[in-house]
Amino acid sequence: MSNKTSNQMWGGRFAAGPDAIMEAINASIGFDKRLAAQDIAGSRAHAAMLAAQGIITDSDAEAIREGLLTILSEIEAGTFEYSTALEDIHMNVEARLKDLIGEAAGRLHTARSRNDQVATDFKLWVRDQFDAAIAGLQALQSALLAQAEAGADMVMPGFTHLQTAQPVTWGHHMLAYVEMFARDASRMRDARARMNECPLGAAALAGTSFPIDRQATAAALGFDRPAANSLDAVSDRDFALEFLSASAIAAMHLSRFAEELVIWSSAQFRFVTLSDRFSTGSSIMPQKKNPDAAELIRAKVGRITGSLVGLLTVMKGLPLAYSKDMQEDKEQVFDAADSLMLALAAMTGMVGDMVPNKEALERAASSGFSTATDLADWLVRSLNMPFREAHHVTGALVKMAEDQGCDLPDLTLAQMQSVAKGINSDVYGVLGVYNSTKSRSSYGGTAPSQVRAQIARWKEALA
Repeated sequence: MSNKTSNQMWGGRFAAGPDAIMEAINASIGFDKRLAAQDIAGSRAHAAMLAAQGIITDSDAEAIREGLLTILSEIEAGTFEYSTALEDIHMNVEARLKDLIGEAAGRLHTARSRNDQVATDFKLWVRDQFDAAIAGLQALQSALLAQAEAGADMVMPGFTHLQTAQPVTWGHHMLAYVEMFARDASRMRDARARMNECPLGAAALAGTSFPIDRQATAAALGFDRPAANSLDAVSDRDFALEFLSASAIAAMHLSRFAEELVIWSSAQFRFVTLSDRFSTGSSIMPQKKNPDAAELIRAKVGRITGSLVGLLTVMKGLPLAYSKDMQEDKEQVFDAADSLMLALAAMTGMVGDMVPNKEALERAASSGFSTATDLADWLVRSLNMPFREAHHVTGALVKMAEDQGCDLPDLTLAQMQSVAKGINSDVYGVLGVYNSTKSRSSYGGTAPSQVRAQIARWKEALA
């Protein structure tokens, strides 16, 4: 085969042949440079421990510390030059350290492998993302609580199957999402606590013969303890999978709310008005105001769930301990973290700005025979009617109202008594949507009194 044909087969950027391909597939510096701060923190802790244990001299440790701080400053200033030939952030930092301090740089890697180094760096980064996600979820909860408090008495339709079911309060609906996002934050906290074991000192896979102090490095980096098994320490990516899993569930919750905002802001519903800050106009239809931010949040769940499935697939067939496949762990986590934080910020902004349309919500809450269940409950309470019979009577009254083109409160007492003789005028006291919501005062119910109690509980919890 001629060189010309060979080059055409390699194509474009790989025209130089197999060496270029190997460098491109092997290098991770294009994305793992995001671990720079964590890599330098881990190296500083490791160097300090080596000196404390008498494995390297104090002067070498000080030179390493100063050099690493210089590199961190260069990275933060944007003047650090990354090299693809050096594969990853760890080798890039080490090479620059050698430029700065000479031979002492080579002592930094004593009793350490890139395997435990990268596991430590990645854990530190994911731990920071857990903290950021928890803060983002709590900000969203606070925005939802403000909406709940403003609309604790406001009525709206509660749906099942997207059909009008029973009246609920706006505050109750907002609090449902406060609960969802609380579970998301709880999952994040649980996973963060579980992952907080330090891999540093596991070395390549078997530990090291040097007299290292793993307790010291774990403490210096804010871990609760060192990881107890060196094989597991370098091969574990559960922490990344748990972050992706918790993120995917949170994104699903965001997507559910985003779907409601898309529906609610439509001309057919007009339940809410979204601010211009989180909407766009049409390029051709001047009357349109599109809930683009909500739609994009709804799409983010696809990316985040895809990242979870991607990493599960990478990890599923790997024998212990480290395999190069695990280099494919980071881009997906980075992308998911970016997507989640952006979605949380956008949703928090939308919730803070959105204005509920009280009249449209009340009108919708009063439609679709939404107080039929209240009527059935009244028949049970007031007439001592078995619930199944009350259900049948209520169905007959709904059919009567439907045939006459009116709602249940519009039926006359005589019409109701034609179906069940015992019905009296007290029944009208339960048929209004405000009476309906006020009556549902069981713990966790939609009554304004319950909504305000839950708001107070959550304000205290978030404070």
